[in-house]
Amino acid sequence: MNKTITPSIETIERNWFVVDAKDKTLGRIATQIATVLRGKNKPTFTPHLDTGDFVIVVNAEKIEVTGKKSSQKLYRRHSGRPGGMKIEKFASLQERIPERIIEQAVKGMLPHNSLGRQQFKKLKVYKGADHPHAAQNPVLLNS
Repeated sequence: MNKTITPSIETIERNWFVVDAKDKTLGRIATQIATVLRGKNKPTFTPHLDTGDFVIVVNAEKIEVTGKKSSQKLYRRHSGRPGGMKIEKFASLQERIPERIIEQAVKGMLPHNSLGRQQFKKLKVYKGADHPHAAQNPVLLNS
């Protein structure tokens, strides 16, 4: 008799991966990161459980986009107050907070519910080449 095996929280193995975003295309690297965060690259993937791994992204300020996106792509945020819409272009956001660009791209590829918020917490993005997670022994993610 065949039985479907559902992994329990205790049996899920979580690995740490590091991704160097230098000279990589934003959308292509974001899809790889989202796949690892969700755990879709594992044979134990379960859609309603968080089976994914941790991902560390370094050199976020050196991410690239194709075409005219650096001057035309817009990032919007709202304070919640009337007239509180703030709009910023990709180039200025890359100078100011480059981590937010990768975070927004990956967040849009995760489920839009409590499971997606739980998976998003496993993403760590840093501006430079250094990160404080050396104790976890992260492995370079093949791209």
